[in-house]
Amino acid sequence: MPKIVFLGAGSTVFAKNLITDILNFPELAEAHIALHDIDPARLETTLQVSLRMADALAVQPQITTHLNRREALEGADYAIGMFQVGGYEPCTRIDFEVPKKFGLRQTIADTLGIGGIMRGLRTIPVYLDMCRDMEDVCPDVFLLNYVNPMAIVTWAINRAASIRTVGLCHSVQGTAAQLAADMDVPLSEINYVCAGINHMAFYLNLERAGEDLYPRIRKVIEDNRIPDWNRVRYEVFRRLGYFVTESSEHLAEYTPWFIKRDRPDLIERFNIPLDEYIRRCEVQIAGWELTKDTIENPHIPLDQDLLVEKLKLAGANDHEIEFVFNLFKENGPRSMSGEYGAYIIHAIETGQPRVVYGNVMNDGLIENLPDESCVEVPCLVDKNGLQPTRIDRLPTHLAALIQTNINVQALTVQAALTGKRAPIYHAAMLDPHTAAELGLSQIWDLVDEMIDAHGDWLPAYD
Repeated sequence: MPKIVFLGAGSTVFAKNLITDILNFPELAEAHIALHDIDPARLETTLQVSLRMADALAVQPQITTHLNRREALEGADYAIGMFQVGGYEPCTRIDFEVPKKFGLRQTIADTLGIGGIMRGLRTIPVYLDMCRDMEDVCPDVFLLNYVNPMAIVTWAINRAASIRTVGLCHSVQGTAAQLAADMDVPLSEINYVCAGINHMAFYLNLERAGEDLYPRIRKVIEDNRIPDWNRVRYEVFRRLGYFVTESSEHLAEYTPWFIKRDRPDLIERFNIPLDEYIRRCEVQIAGWELTKDTIENPHIPLDQDLLVEKLKLAGANDHEIEFVFNLFKENGPRSMSGEYGAYIIHAIETGQPRVVYGNVMNDGLIENLPDESCVEVPCLVDKNGLQPTRIDRLPTHLAALIQTNINVQALTVQAALTGKRAPIYHAAMLDPHTAAELGLSQIWDLVDEMIDAHGDWLPAYD
């Protein structure tokens, strides 16, 4: 049985989904699941949830908890990265509040923009320390990275460590499901080829039994059936002719077109949720505080009315409230979460082939993107491991748009690996949204203030 290490296991909900996925495979039901976190209380919560899931599934994995990271990683076959350096307080709040002083607003700030740059800079040193541990105690481990900014940290690991890794995200399969609903076509009948970079990959082919489905997406526009929360992506599709994988709130801050302080009409027209990640964090914190005792011990009753009231006060929508209540449903056999992690482990362990979308170094996979960039492409997984698919060339205009994001990623990685301050300025200068809003002197002042505000969460830069 393989040993699977969860790095950041205190992310209880995400850990619960992945562990349940793993245990639903009979071939993995007795795996050694090693849970690591720096927060002992949250680690204990994830342990209790995991033990209950194992009981409900009538399986007997070996589940251990570890505050010592090297101990957790000793002899690991797989490691799953799922942590956030700096947390909501203080770092996520800094990522939003300092740019506001300069008139720069964001939605998610975890992938690109000044928030994504800073998140990458504080994450890469921690992740590389983890990789050094892996090189010492489990050099053959396969690292499945779920940590954002996905392309930036996966790129840095590939540059600076010898550990095999792939970056994983649910945006490709998640967007396919959303489009299936919009088109009223069963997801199981849809075939697609998608490629680009994480959070900015495009469906190059989208079909059902030989039928091109893009006319059906255009019909959604013609019939005025665009979901209110997805107006940005449909507008970009209207202009580019291909549908992008990441959500509208993400995409709005990867381009210079939608968030402008002198154009509030664009914010309203495209329904762009400014400070959205801050709102989500506050909802999650409120939900956690009210439910953690019941999560740890299901015999403690849940005050449902109070939970709904507090979640609404924190800004939760109906979908988020429903999600919290789903945490307390029976943890028995269920459909898979849709994340790729368990499928990859199962395919390698059993040889049953699967296709997943992974973030890997380009190395000629997409001809008109830089070889050293981190791209998202379909990958075959079997006993031979992860085998990326060569895509050849993207349409020129898609490659050009993607390159604007790769520029920021490359410079952020350069700054993290060299300890130089200049590439941080350059990354912010070339960021599409930041450059659309601020002048050069403002951008440099913003970078300086962001670095100062992060304090010891960042290394010193020359």
